[in-house]
Amino acid sequence: MTFASTTTALTLCHRRTPLSYSKTRFPQRNSVIAFSSFSNQIVSKLSIQNEELQVQTRMWNWKGYFIRYQYSGNNGPALVLVHGFGANSDHWRKNIPDLAKSHRVYSIDLIGYGYSDKPNPLQIGGDSFYTFDTWAAQLNKFCLDVVKDKAFFICNSIGGVVGLQAAITEPQICRGIVLLNISLRMLHIKKQPWYGRPFISSFQRLLRDTAVGKFFFKAIATKESVKNILCQCYHDTSKVTDELVQIILSPGLEPGAAEVFLEFICYSGGPLPEELLPQVKCPVLIAWGDKDPWEPIEMGRNYGNFDSVEDFIVLPNVGHCPQDEAPQLVNPLVESFVARHAKSSSPTPSVG
Repeated sequence: MTFASTTTALTLCHRRTPLSYSKTRFPQRNSVIAFSSFSNQIVSKLSIQNEELQVQTRMWNWKGYFIRYQYSGNNGPALVLVHGFGANSDHWRKNIPDLAKSHRVYSIDLIGYGYSDKPNPLQIGGDSFYTFDTWAAQLNKFCLDVVKDKAFFICNSIGGVVGLQAAITEPQICRGIVLLNISLRMLHIKKQPWYGRPFISSFQRLLRDTAVGKFFFKAIATKESVKNILCQCYHDTSKVTDELVQIILSPGLEPGAAEVFLEFICYSGGPLPEELLPQVKCPVLIAWGDKDPWEPIEMGRNYGNFDSVEDFIVLPNVGHCPQDEAPQLVNPLVESFVARHAKSSSPTPSVG
């Protein structure tokens, strides 16, 4: 994976309308927020009587930060959908309604992405803020505070590393993980030749600590650039619609998004999937779009050899984001995996 492909992945997944959440304007907890697909108007409903399940959107306060999440469904095992690099919960818009017919489905914006708060990492003391430890802690606390139950984690790209880290940190919370084109983390310092590491470190400092980074981010945070990026990572380019471009682009234009982007592309440490998979105690299913230009399936197949991985499934003619490009393939896989392991385990008590 090249540096360019990694940065394109960050801009990959955002919401369809440029909404801005204000802490003072957020409605009461007993109301439901419904978003139109093509409007930035917020409609508050005190109750929903429609037979069709609605995708509801709320905010959760985590450590003083406002975190957006979506949910739907009233019965069945709990699923938490975890987006990829630079993504947000709207990238699961084709999955939530179907899965919610027989599951309680939650999709979360990791802190720094989507319409969750984006604290400036340069203003937070100590070590790096946007790390897999941070996101794993957020995911586990979300299950405790909001889901109030054990859950299956359904993850795409970098979100897969988050899910694995969370499952290792608090193994009593995760019932199983589905990994969709998990990131190979090819820019990790351990995967770089020794002679290239000083250059990479210098380039990262240039991006993070100077105006060069902001200029670079501004250049790619445009409709044209986002569309080109999507056409690279989606094998079926007919799925690259104007709506999808807005989903990806809009949160990237919010205050703080550039700083988060630059912080993460300079994050060359942390865990690798091959370091986490041997430590996972829950069952893991890996599915991979075979036309992924960023995370080659030839390298991803090696993950199928770990004991925790029960199967490695090839998704033909699909790119880096199978859940959006081929939901007709992904949704049944998730349903069968969850049904198999929900039946094989005892009823899940509350983890709160």
